[in-house]
Order: sequence, then structure tokens, then C-alpha cells
Amino acid sequence: MRILKVDAENPDAGAIREAAAVIRDGGLVVFPTETVYGLAANAFDAEAVRKVFEAKSRLFSRPLPVQVGDRASLEEVAVDLSDDAVRLAESFMPGPITLILRRNPAISDIVTAGGETVAVRIPDNAVALALLREFGGPIVATSANVSGQQEPRDAAEAIKQIGASVDVVLDAGPTRYGEPSTVVDTTVTPPRIVRQGALSADEIRKVVGGLVA
Repeated sequence: MRILKVDAENPDAGAIREAAAVIRDGGLVVFPTETVYGLAANAFDAEAVRKVFEAKSRLFSRPLPVQVGDRASLEEVAVDLSDDAVRLAESFMPGPITLILRRNPAISDIVTAGGETVAVRIPDNAVALALLREFGGPIVATSANVSGQQEPRDAAEAIKQIGASVDVVLDAGPTRYGEPSTVVDTTVTPPRIVRQGALSADEIRKVVGGLVA
């Protein structure tokens, strides 16, 4: 495992290239977001995704979320976005919201646990966005913790829990929020909050009106 210290606002390009290359080669990277530290793998590499489950001791029956670098890239992982999904994406992405969308068939069953939906986020963090853009595609990006344990707010917490399983850690200091994103299912009408997190229901309701919290 290599630990690469990076500036939270202006990350070193060499460190980002190294981490992206690890993901490209099927490895695992711990990286910061604005919510908690994440564990990244190539979303289109089934074997790499399998490593994520193993690193977290996570049941394969529990789907993994995906991150992309911008709203235009949502089409790589999802199809048939509802009007509510589009409004939420335009209002809060990048940001601490995860949208459950209808999956693009290009996304492997191992990511979605065989389901027809996929959870997608665009992080509001300079290091995370630089990594996504350098890698050039979607990543599986779940919290960098053992399933059932506290989500890590800094690199040290992530290393303590899953460091033995990862190849590179991008350490940019503590995260902004220290709690996970809010997850909203936009495949139902009205949208439904599946997990309350850093973004409040009131903020979401201002955009979509009807909301099951």
C-alpha cells in the first residue's frame, strides 16, 4: 500500500495519475470525498469490483454505488432519467446526494447485485473529481470501511479498517461533512429518501416538491 499525501484543493497531478493507473489495472484506491473517504475500483472490471466486496467483508447481495465525474457521464451508467432525477442532478450534483436510477445494461450484475437500478453520485471534492477525470470512466465508490463499521472521515480511519486490501491511499485530510451522502430513489414517484445523510430532506423537497422522507 502506498500513501500519497495530496492537497485537498489542488491535488498533485502525479499522485492522481498513479491512483488512476491503479484503478485502470484492476486495483483498489482509497480517496477522499466531501462526505467520507471512499474505496474505488473500475466499475467495468468485475474482478476489481469483487475485490471491493472482499475488502469490506460486504455481502454480494448488497449493490455497490457508482461515481462519475460530471452530469454528462450519467448516461454511461444509467438510462431513462425521470424529470425529478434530472432536476436533482442539476441542483445538487456535484454534491452530497446519491440518486438511484435505472441502470445502463453496461453496468455489471455484480455491481447492482442483479438489480435493475444503480446508485450514482458526483462528488463535490477536488481530489475525487480529479481522480474520476484522470481515470476517464465510472468507478465503484463505496465508503472505505468494513461493512457495519463507522464510515471513515479521514485516511487514517480508512487505513485502519481496510488498508491491508488496497493499493493506494490518497490522503487529503479530514472530509468536509463527515457523514455519508443522502440517497434518493428517483425510480419511484414521488422520489423517496432511502438514507438520510448530509443533504437535508427540506433542501431536496424545494426541488422536487413531493418527497417520501
